[in-house]
Amino acid sequence: MTVTARARTLGELLDTPEYAGRQPFDGKIRLVQDEVRDNLTRKLRAGETLFPGVVGYDDTVIPQLVNALLARQNFILLGLRGQAKSRILRAITDLLDEDVPVIDGADMPDDPLNPVGAEGRHLLEAHGLSLPIRWLPRADRYVEKLATPDVTVADLVGDVDPIKAARLGTSLGDVRSMHFGLLPRANRGIFAVNELADLAPKVQVALFNILQEGDVQIKGYPIRLELDVMLVFSANPEDYTARGKIVTPLKDRIGSEIRTHYPTDVRLGMDITAQEAVRAPSVVVPPFMAELIEEIAFQAREDGRVDKLSGVSQRLPISLMEVAAANAERRSLLGDGAPVVRVSDVYAGLPAITGKMELEYEGELKGADSVARDVIRKAAGAAYARLYGSANTRDLEKWFENGNVFRFPQGGDAAEALKATREVPGLTDLAAEVANSADDAVRVSAAEFVLEGLYGRKKLSRAEELYAAPEPETRQQRGGRWN
Repeated sequence: MTVTARARTLGELLDTPEYAGRQPFDGKIRLVQDEVRDNLTRKLRAGETLFPGVVGYDDTVIPQLVNALLARQNFILLGLRGQAKSRILRAITDLLDEDVPVIDGADMPDDPLNPVGAEGRHLLEAHGLSLPIRWLPRADRYVEKLATPDVTVADLVGDVDPIKAARLGTSLGDVRSMHFGLLPRANRGIFAVNELADLAPKVQVALFNILQEGDVQIKGYPIRLELDVMLVFSANPEDYTARGKIVTPLKDRIGSEIRTHYPTDVRLGMDITAQEAVRAPSVVVPPFMAELIEEIAFQAREDGRVDKLSGVSQRLPISLMEVAAANAERRSLLGDGAPVVRVSDVYAGLPAITGKMELEYEGELKGADSVARDVIRKAAGAAYARLYGSANTRDLEKWFENGNVFRFPQGGDAAEALKATREVPGLTDLAAEVANSADDAVRVSAAEFVLEGLYGRKKLSRAEELYAAPEPETRQQRGGRWN
C-alpha cells in the first residue's frame, strides 16, 4: 500500500483514504502473510512474472511455493548448494507492499495502530494522534541470517539489558529491558534463516516458541512478543549434512517443505549461466562452447567419483564461463586475435571446476585436476554427440589411424590457425558447419571443439593440444571399428 501524501503523524495517516475510519488499538491487523497473499493474487490475475531470474522451476518449485504463500504458510526450501534457494527467498520481498507505516523512534518496526511492542504501545498512548510515523520500504523489511552453530538465542530473539532496565527503572523481566535481536527487528517483514539445520536445538526451539506461542524465556525470565513476521527457511537435505538436524517440533510447525533441484535440461542450465556469468562484452562465446561448459556440470553430477550428496553447484558452469571468457580476453590482449572462447580456454578454467566438486575416495586418489579433465572430456563427447554425432568423420579418423598427429595451433592469427586445420581431412568443412559463421576465430573454435568431441567419444587421443589416434586399449574396447 502506498499513500500518495506522505503522512508524518498518526493523525495525518488516519486522514488518508486507505486508513479512513480506523482507530488506535482497533485490532484490525493485516498480517505479513495476508499482505503477501493479496499481492500474489493480484500478480497471478495480471499474469505478471512472479520470481524474475529464477529459471527452470516453472513446473516444479514455483507452483508449490505459490501454494504455500496463498495458504499463508511459513515454509522451508530443501536442496543442495547452488539451487537458487536464497534468490527465491529474497524474491518474496517483491510480494510485499511498496512501503508500510511504522512508529518512528521505536526499537523495532511496529504498527502505529496496533503495536505489539511495549515501547510502541507506550509511545502510542503518550502521543495519541500526534504519534510520529515513518515509512518502511519493502527492501528494509527482509532480514536474513546465515545459521551457524555459534548463533545464540540472544542473536535471534534478544537479551536482557541491565543498563537499559536501570535507565527505565524496570525489572530485568520486563520486555522493555530487552535488547532486541534480529527476529523482533524483522517485525512486519520477512525473516529468513539459511542452513537451518546448523542452528543449535535450543535456538530452534526458541524460534518456533516465539512464533507459535508468542513467548520465550531469556535467562529465566518469560518474555512475551506476539510478532508479525513471515518466517522462511532454507537447508540442505538432512541426509547430506552431518552438522546438525532440524528439531522435530520446529519441522512440524513449518507449513510446507519444498524441494529444489538442479536444471533438468542443458538448455535451462545454459540460460541460467548466461544470465549470471559476468564477462567482457567483447568476448564471443559460440553456442557450442556454451553447451560444452554447461554439459561439464551435468557430467560432474553423474560422475561416480564426485560426491552426489554434496552436489555440484550451478556456480560451477557460471564460474567456468567467466574464467574461460577471461582467458580468451587475455589471449586477445596478448595479440592472439579476437576474443572467442575455445576448448583450450575451458582447460584454463580448471580452477573454477576443482573447487566446486567434493570428491569420493576414488576421486581423491586420482586427484581433482585429473577428475576435472576427465569430466571435460566426457562433456565434450556428450555435447558433440548431441549436436553433430551423425556427421561423417570417417576420413578424419582414418587420417589419424594412419599414424598422423595434429598439434592444434594455440596462438597467432585465426586465419593462419584455420589454414593449419586443412591438414586434417574434412576438419575445416565440418568446423564451418559447426561454427555457422564466417568469422575465422569462431571457425577455429569450432575445429578444436570437433577434435575434442571426437576425443570425448574415444575416437581420438589427446595429450595437451596434440591430437592423435586412440590408444590401443581404446581401439580394442571399440572392437577395432572406426565408426
